Amino acid sequence: MSGEQDPAARNGLYIAEPGCRIDRLGPLPLINHFIDRLGLDDILARFVRTDEARCGVSYARALSVFVRTIIVEREPIYRQQEMVAPFAPDAFGLKREEMAQIGDDQIGRALDRLFDADRGALLTETILAATQRFEIQCDEFHNDSTTIHFCGQYQEAVGREIRGRTAPAITYGFSKDRRPDLKQLLFVMTTAGDGGVPMQFRCESGNFSDSRTHEQSWETLRKIAGKSDFLYVADSKLCGGGSMDYIDEQQGKFLTVLPRSRMEDRHFRAGIQNNKPAWETVRHRRNPRRKDGPPDIWRVYRDPVPSKEGWPIVWLWSNLLELKQEHTRRERLAKAVYRLEKLQSQLEGPRPRRKSRLDIQQALEPILRGRLRRYLKVRVTRSDDYIFRQEKAGRPGPETRYRRKIRKRWKLQWRIDEKKIAYDRKSDGMYPLITNDRSLTPKQALLAHKGQPRIEKRFQQTKSVFDIAPVFLKNEGRVEALFHVYFLALLVQALIERELRRGMAAQEIDELNIYPEERPSKRPTCQQVLRLFSLPQRTVMLDGEREVFVFEPQLTAMQIKVLDLLGVDKRAYCRGA
Repeated sequence: MSGEQDPAARNGLYIAEPGCRIDRLGPLPLINHFIDRLGLDDILARFVRTDEARCGVSYARALSVFVRTIIVEREPIYRQQEMVAPFAPDAFGLKREEMAQIGDDQIGRALDRLFDADRGALLTETILAATQRFEIQCDEFHNDSTTIHFCGQYQEAVGREIRGRTAPAITYGFSKDRRPDLKQLLFVMTTAGDGGVPMQFRCESGNFSDSRTHEQSWETLRKIAGKSDFLYVADSKLCGGGSMDYIDEQQGKFLTVLPRSRMEDRHFRAGIQNNKPAWETVRHRRNPRRKDGPPDIWRVYRDPVPSKEGWPIVWLWSNLLELKQEHTRRERLAKAVYRLEKLQSQLEGPRPRRKSRLDIQQALEPILRGRLRRYLKVRVTRSDDYIFRQEKAGRPGPETRYRRKIRKRWKLQWRIDEKKIAYDRKSDGMYPLITNDRSLTPKQALLAHKGQPRIEKRFQQTKSVFDIAPVFLKNEGRVEALFHVYFLALLVQALIERELRRGMAAQEIDELNIYPEERPSKRPTCQQVLRLFSLPQRTVMLDGEREVFVFEPQLTAMQIKVLDLLGVDKRAYCRGA
């Protein structure tokens, strides 16, 4: 290629010598295999309309490209042109002249059209296609929510209507990111027990209560599964707002953690002070984190006394959780005592900052937070110091009059209630599950509950791998549409991960040397697959603008092995195959 060097080449994205062109492929061919199998491009084309003649690339196609770029390399929307430039156009399903059309303006308008579309029907059709074409089992679902925080005021994002549709309010609420100083949105998602594949998603206002999300989520899952007798697993917020009663009335099944505030929890913990339950050991394995650590043991016990609703309660006990709770309690007590001593030293100074009982109580609130108030008994006492000063200046004499002043001195006295610590120590490592499925054995309840952390991995993937925040958008309608695009990208990644692990199980492969330096992995993630395929590229010899010869990428033995496990033909990396 003669003349001025391509801007992407100047930025170091790819290298081009005169007379040749290098087109990057990366993992796009295998990603395209899953997107084509899912039929995502066709679904987007049916729901996202393009009604402007000036568009060189349809809005549905722009969103399809955006989904691929999120999976390959997360970049802000304003850098999409730089992102797609080094790749082969056919890897995105585009012509070379269409590549210049993929920019922030085009994607921004595409997000507007996605916000205007029937996103509920779009997601439902996409998930139905995934369940049918990838044979995903719909017998168990896991629901949870997280918060996505925003930097900025977003003064207009108050739940207003945008082109006839209500956008969520970006506002303050309970921050699960521990950033109460920032506004947020609630990200509600449900995954299948089969591979942790995302099955349902919606975006709610930042101050929306988690307990109000379950009924709508369950109804969506019933449409996807085509039945109501699947097991719905959620956290303890399911116990609030009548959601359990609703699912039970609809002939559904649920499993959740019984909150510590419930009467049944208190009665059980009081009963085990003198009576030891008949625990059944259902899991005994080596420590998952430390080779020389204690084994990981789980025991179960079905409480003979049902809940107040008449539903079974299954208690779980973990030895590692017991050790962790004991360590955390002592650590928090030591920290609280240190802060009390520091506060006491401030009160003993010549000019104490805290001069009233109310000020001291306010200072004690963050120190005695949570259950520390149960273990630490703090008493605030007052003593008065009398100071006599002359009414008038001068040398004191027999007639000198004095005025008495009272200086208040505050003192803290505290003690650790060892009896209550011993009381709680007997129930360390224990927590209850409640379910309306009476056919569920205690061991099955444990296994279903242990699948709940998979959805936390999906949230972690969204926030760390995809880096969903910060969001460089001011329009909350586009923000909600952007979250739907991220959900689609998360779905494709989960399908890749699931198919790889299923392929390993089918070929009885215990480990795959997919990590750097050929280190083995028993449960490889999609991120490692994308890293493995980050380098493939195609070299095209040119005569002017005419292509003379094409050098297709040479795949390694591990890359070919992974493609075989994923069911992807290696010829996908050959143009025209």
